[in-house]
Amino acid sequence: MSSIERTIEISFRHRVYFTRDVFGTANSLLSDVLLDPQTSVVPKVLVVVDESLNTAQPDLARKIESYFADRARFLLVCPPMILEGGERAKNSYFHVSDIQSHIDRYHIDRHSYVVAVGGGALLDLVGLAAATAHRGVRLVRIPTTTLSQDDSGVGVKNGINAFGKKNFIGTFVVPYAVINDFDMLSSLPARDKRAGYIEAVKVALIRDADFFHTIERDSARLREFDLEAMERLIRRCAELHINHIATSGDPFEMGSARPLDFGHWSAHKLEQLSDYKIRHGEAVAIGIALDVIYSRRMGFFDARSAERILRLIEALGFDLFANELLNVDSDGDLMVLKGLEEFREHLGGRLTITLLKEIGKGFEVHEMNDAVVVESIQELHRYHNERALRAATQSSPDSAVIHR
Repeated sequence: MSSIERTIEISFRHRVYFTRDVFGTANSLLSDVLLDPQTSVVPKVLVVVDESLNTAQPDLARKIESYFADRARFLLVCPPMILEGGERAKNSYFHVSDIQSHIDRYHIDRHSYVVAVGGGALLDLVGLAAATAHRGVRLVRIPTTTLSQDDSGVGVKNGINAFGKKNFIGTFVVPYAVINDFDMLSSLPARDKRAGYIEAVKVALIRDADFFHTIERDSARLREFDLEAMERLIRRCAELHINHIATSGDPFEMGSARPLDFGHWSAHKLEQLSDYKIRHGEAVAIGIALDVIYSRRMGFFDARSAERILRLIEALGFDLFANELLNVDSDGDLMVLKGLEEFREHLGGRLTITLLKEIGKGFEVHEMNDAVVVESIQELHRYHNERALRAATQSSPDSAVIHR
């Protein structure tokens, strides 16, 4: 027997920019990013825009066309492609094929660009299409939600749902560049503006206690969507995620651990059980609350810190419970528990769940006590009901008389 073995080392440059009015005529950032000094060919550009963003900002497509019309160094091959976003759009390969058909029709090659403008689900769809057409064309992401600007959009994953599992089909590709345009957040409804906050809470809990304190300090301003507080949160959250990707030694998740998915094992299952009516950020908020209570019940984490976390999540505007946590199968077993095996299976190897030792420090376990998980769900249910009852009592006319 004989063999040949070599180590192949590949380095990537991961660039995330922060700006305002990226398609404004005076803003040269995007054109500077797209300019490739190593080629004299005029690069082609295909732009894909999230349908909900296009509805909220009806002049955006025209603005994009004007931007490229003023820059002869690039060829916008067609008017921006408007595509459905949101998690439901990821439940079919149809949209990926649609993007790939445009890549083929307009001869987008590996020195051309696909620019994705939208929320995390759209970025996933476009990213998968770009990564698999010609075995990879250059992708520029312009995330337009808090969740995509501070988490998913600055990552290296693309994927769609299949076989009842979230992101079952996908790729790992470092985008050519990411451009966070804070002005894009202005048209978001409140529900989507707050969605990215929870990913900041997540990464602060496992990596940066000082950042957690900053979020606590800014919580009232964040709840009111104060721009300065939001931008501060997005920048630091994105930085912590990028640091992990660049320095963890496992950017493409070849091992069994996903520390940045703290609180996600149940969140992914909740999204599925709700038919994606519970959005990702909302599901992660519940998932973090569940794992915080579990960590405390197992003796890993102190009660006072656990209460601080639950109060912060509520202060930011999230619910801590969803009825889908109580869904049972034909055998009477809680369906959310299947999320543990699906979480393990997604990577293979041993089940690896990140839990909390203290605020700012996570650690890994390789098994979960199902009975304690069920107790944690029940406690979370009681906590939710008690808070709801207290709020209802305090807001009722009768309670006002009593307090006087």
